[in-house]
Amino acid sequence: MASTLTSVQVSETDFPLDAALDREGCSIAVITAVEGASYRPLGAAMVIGPDGETTGSLSSGCIERDVVTHARKAARTDRPKKLRYGKGSPFMDLQLPCGGGLEVTLIPNPSQTVLKRADAALRDRRNAGIAIGEDGRLTDMLKDGDLMIQVVPRLRFLVFGKGPEPKTFARLARAAGQSVELHSPDAETREGIDNARPMTAPEWPEDVALDHRTAVVLFFHDHDWEPPLISHALASPAFYIGAQGSAGAHEKRIAALEAIGVRRGAIDRMARPFGLVTRARDPHSLASGVLAQILDDARLA
Repeated sequence: MASTLTSVQVSETDFPLDAALDREGCSIAVITAVEGASYRPLGAAMVIGPDGETTGSLSSGCIERDVVTHARKAARTDRPKKLRYGKGSPFMDLQLPCGGGLEVTLIPNPSQTVLKRADAALRDRRNAGIAIGEDGRLTDMLKDGDLMIQVVPRLRFLVFGKGPEPKTFARLARAAGQSVELHSPDAETREGIDNARPMTAPEWPEDVALDHRTAVVLFFHDHDWEPPLISHALASPAFYIGAQGSAGAHEKRIAALEAIGVRRGAIDRMARPFGLVTRARDPHSLASGVLAQILDDARLA
């Protein structure tokens, strides 16, 4: 018989499990079925505390207050519950503007064992598996009918460079809620940027690891800084690697990388074009285009 186990993938930012760690009387509300259009993905979650405070969201604000009401009751009775909104819902006064239908499963007093195991994986920058059984509980024992949610670590941006471009990009990505680390040999570039680190040579920082949810972005006008950094990134699982420069600069970059033994197949992993704004002439346009490109690529990472 074919398996009916359903598996979906969401980002750590879509499933704020840390808000439920070591908290008595809380509930997790998870989107466990979607019909038609939906503002939030299948597997997205919201944590409801005992006082009704929330972390995360399930819609654009259409259903959250009602979910909180049901979640607080579920927490008191310790009984999971499934709610239906939009298409097929008994709550006719709660319509979804997108026109779709959502099933939301309320999980009161979620298993701390499952949550802590998942949290440890995410802290180690690994995917975390969280399964919801047909009984509406978190489980480690998968069987047909369960929903397996693969929670992937939040994106991380490693930015290298000098001048207004890396500084502008770091600020924009941080404003968009991303995790950003800036490395620069220039004190002025680092000034005013949280989590900025100095560079004394064109070498990869020994204590900085790379993983499948990391984007590496270089903004150097002096391209001699690039080859050691790019070659290290290309040998890693980083999902995005890109560097500023004209077509001519990129050809010289390719030659420099090949000269130190990087194969052309690996070099082709680099983003071209660099950013979605063609021929960007100012730091803000360049930063916006690169950020949009990375976020788009991240959907496949």
